[in-house]
Amino acid sequence: MIWADLTIFLPEIILSLFAMAALLGAVYSVKDAATAILTWATAGLFVVTAIWIGASADGTQVAFNGMFIDDAFARFAKVTILGAAACVLVMGQGYLVKRGMTMFEFPILVTLSVVGMMMMVSSGDLIVLYMGLELQSLALYVVAALRRDSAKSTEAGLKYFVLGALSSGLLLYGASLIYGYSGTTLFSGIIQTASEGEMSLGLLFGLVFLIAGLGFKVSAVPFHMWTPDVYEGAPTPVTAFFATAPKVAAIALFARVMHDAFGQAVGDWQQIIAMLSLLSMFLGAVAAIGQTDIKRLMAFSSIAHMGYALMGLAAGTVLGVQAMLIYMAIYVATNVGTFAFILSMERDGRPVTDIASLEMLSNREPGKAWAMLALLFSLAGVPPFLGFFAKFYVLRAAYDGGLAWLAVAGVIASVIGAFYYLRIVFFMFFGQDRDDPAQIARDPILSGFVVASALVMIIGIANLFGIESIAAAAAETLVN
Repeated sequence: MIWADLTIFLPEIILSLFAMAALLGAVYSVKDAATAILTWATAGLFVVTAIWIGASADGTQVAFNGMFIDDAFARFAKVTILGAAACVLVMGQGYLVKRGMTMFEFPILVTLSVVGMMMMVSSGDLIVLYMGLELQSLALYVVAALRRDSAKSTEAGLKYFVLGALSSGLLLYGASLIYGYSGTTLFSGIIQTASEGEMSLGLLFGLVFLIAGLGFKVSAVPFHMWTPDVYEGAPTPVTAFFATAPKVAAIALFARVMHDAFGQAVGDWQQIIAMLSLLSMFLGAVAAIGQTDIKRLMAFSSIAHMGYALMGLAAGTVLGVQAMLIYMAIYVATNVGTFAFILSMERDGRPVTDIASLEMLSNREPGKAWAMLALLFSLAGVPPFLGFFAKFYVLRAAYDGGLAWLAVAGVIASVIGAFYYLRIVFFMFFGQDRDDPAQIARDPILSGFVVASALVMIIGIANLFGIESIAAAAAETLVN
């Protein structure tokens, strides 16, 4: 039985052993001199693991008496997480080398956080949920403060740690209440106790605290306060990582808990999730308008996008979960290209994040400007780019799930949010020439990611690269 359980858990075991072996090998040998090799090796391992998980047999497997679940939903999320992490490692390597930040700890910490994320999306128990969440979070606290000589980076790490500890406390308190009133930490046991209209007050309070803790991890309003400062202060490759893989893991965990543990009480949590979605969409859309730093703008953008993803979850249906998964996959693909562009922004060899420095970029770098236009239009949900279909899916899911008011609010928020994306486009194509414009680094890797991501936003409209049917199968395993 133990060997069978370990076989199901094998991808996580291999990544953990790799991280520990890399740590020992680097410490007792060349240390930072091996960073480039270690980074490429880690990215390669992520890609191989993603292919392995994606090609694994269909069906649901359960390990450790239901504490760890390997199903189509978990596999979809894990492949997305691993793919995003691999992309960020590859495209961030040149940036770190240029800025003298080649630390062998970075790929190791990313690996450990990815292991935590994989545990999160496969958790079938509150204890496993917390272990995965903390493994991810502790690694992210450190990488946020990776640049030790930067006050902003140190501040970002400290703020993330303090607020993250608070959210973990809320989540753990909620988990303890749920255990106390249900008598079990297993999701399969909690769902038998949590029935709509029959939940005890203590169990309901536990659910609210649990949602609050998870809301912090997805940076949903009103638990978003850490996001702009951390996005701005952390090194840009770290910000790119924050904006992709952890978001997928957190939203997938959110869906796992709501459906696997409280799937019989949709009416008790639907309105809470819907309100988080509504507040996130509008605050993200409005607060981003006045931003002048592109990393802070992307922070508020991520808050708004998590609101749209939560809209799919709030529907409480198979279609809603499918829409949420499609949305997150497209969101990650768009953000990879967008942050590759941000990583390439520089002036005299130094990184630049001022939006105004992009004025008339189309004259200097027409190819990059047009690629960025496709990415920004996709983030805004402008048809016919792929981002439009992402928003269409979640809006349709909300409408079909009886949340027509939320779908209408989503359309309004999307129109408001389009302003700050179009503002960047205006600067790039119709702005005024500046004496100190931003240059775009001649980095073939970053250029490749920007162009590839832009092409995905255009070509993907044909059939969404097949993720629609894969997401549907994943949603079926979670909800039914």
